[in-house]
Amino acid sequence: MHERGNILFCGVGGQGILLASEVTSEALIKAGFDVKKSEVHGMAQRGGAVEAHLRYGSRVFSPLIEEGTVDVEVAFELLESVRYLPYLNSHSRVIVNTQKIFPPSVATGVEAYPEDILNELRKRSIEVLPVDAFGIARGLGEVRTVNMVLVGVLSGYLPVDEEIFIDVIKHRVKKGFVDINIKAFREGRALQL
Repeated sequence: MHERGNILFCGVGGQGILLASEVTSEALIKAGFDVKKSEVHGMAQRGGAVEAHLRYGSRVFSPLIEEGTVDVEVAFELLESVRYLPYLNSHSRVIVNTQKIFPPSVATGVEAYPEDILNELRKRSIEVLPVDAFGIARGLGEVRTVNMVLVGVLSGYLPVDEEIFIDVIKHRVKKGFVDINIKAFREGRALQL
């Protein structure tokens, strides 16, 4: 993923997925890459699925990632990580927040939350990197920084200097939240996965 890559961000509305994709896009642009990004909000305001496609390289023509070509999936919620299985291949890497957010059918008792989601990914020979991003963010005192924890983990696999990400966070995040978001980013980047 040094010369080009396909990154799929996915999760549930309200998790900061779009900000994470914007910070990553801007950092890649500042590092000299051509970047294309597309977002699907769906029922985001009601806790529905949200996804953002990000492609980078020396020249990129379309923001949409074709099935079977994702290099890294950044899943903000455990169950959402398997929703996009058709986009993955045996060389894909999945960075997955281990947090569970119950969809309405589970919350109302109509269905059960699936067990062994991580094993479902692993049995397909996909590299899975589970991260307790919610726990890290809670430990920092701001649960809304889950997205920057995950961007921090992702940044370790991208050809972009840490300081570029820090600079982008300083300009993209609201002033009162810059320092805590930088801390969250660094916590994620420091994880040895």
